[in-house]
Amino acid sequence: MAKVYATGKRKSAIAKVWVAPGSGNITVNGLDLDGWLGGHETIKMKVRQPLVVTRQAANFDIKASTLGGGYSAQAEALRHGISKALASMDPEFRAELKPLGLLTRDSRSVERKKFGRKKARKSPQFSKR
Repeated sequence: MAKVYATGKRKSAIAKVWVAPGSGNITVNGLDLDGWLGGHETIKMKVRQPLVVTRQAANFDIKASTLGGGYSAQAEALRHGISKALASMDPEFRAELKPLGLLTRDSRSVERKKFGRKKARKSPQFSKR
C-alpha cells in the first residue's frame, strides 16, 4: 500500500493528512501528538478515533499539517482527514466509519455579525419609552 493523501475540514481549520503503512506514529506540524496537544486527552482520543474504529492504530503512520482555527477544531479536522484517507484505502473501512459520522464534514461555523446587532443575534436592549 502506498501513501494516501486527504484533506479534513472543520470550522475554519484545515488538516492536510498523509497516511502511510508504518508503526502507528502520529506527527502533526512536526510534533508528535502529545507534543502538539499536550494534556488534552479527550481531544487526542478524537484524533485516534478513526484508527481505533478500524482497528488500525498500530498499522499506519500519519503525518499531518494543520492551519486555521483553534486546536480543538484542528483536531476534528485531522480526524476528518484521517477518516477520508482510510476510507479511500479500503471499502471495508468506509463501511465502519460512515455509520459513526466520521466521513461527514461538520459544516457548523460561526455565524456572521449583522448590522444593528451586538453579535450575530443579540439585540440592543429594548426600550418602550
